[in-house]
Amino acid sequence: MVSNPSPVSRPKSAPRLSGPGRPKDLAKRDAILEAAKRLVAGDGYTGVSMDQIAAEAGVSKLTVYSHFGDKEALFAAAVRAKCEQMLPDDLFAQELKGPLRAQLKAIASGFFALISSDEAISTHRMMITPGNADDPLRKLFWEAGPQRTHQAFGAFLQSRVEAGELEIADVQRASEQFFSLIKGELHGRMMCGLCARPARSDVNAHLDASVDMFLRAYGKP
Repeated sequence: MVSNPSPVSRPKSAPRLSGPGRPKDLAKRDAILEAAKRLVAGDGYTGVSMDQIAAEAGVSKLTVYSHFGDKEALFAAAVRAKCEQMLPDDLFAQELKGPLRAQLKAIASGFFALISSDEAISTHRMMITPGNADDPLRKLFWEAGPQRTHQAFGAFLQSRVEAGELEIADVQRASEQFFSLIKGELHGRMMCGLCARPARSDVNAHLDASVDMFLRAYGKP
């Protein structure tokens, strides 16, 4: 008696990757970040839930967690992205032309336009309002925003010192002074809600006076 042949085993198909091994959907990640940036600017860290972010981004809460792990990591990424959007890395890397005063005026104009935007004002207000953000997020905001800008501008100033156009003993302090001058009372009034949008002529007069004062302090005679 001939025994029945054993059934032929079929090769198993390769297992489909799932979970963390699969490439993340970058479009969904961007949508989550954009939603978090919008919501955190308006309601702060404690006022926004992961459910709200998921609904705003049009994804499930599980998708939010799969991309960022937890609320703290998501908000840290959102704050960092917001600062890089408002103060991009190439703010001072662009090729500036003309005399030094014209270069400083161009930097001052770009910086003031960034910090006086409605989005920047609301983000700054949120960060300094008690209860809207915890200390680690404020520290991240400072490092990703003002501190990064001061360091980049400090490198710009150092290059002008080496070129013999400026005389500065402490470029980092001079960088901080420059941006304090550029903000001036105009930015303070906007932060306090005392003026919505200063006239272009007032902004130009303020920036011209600030740049001239900076050059009087550090310009080579």
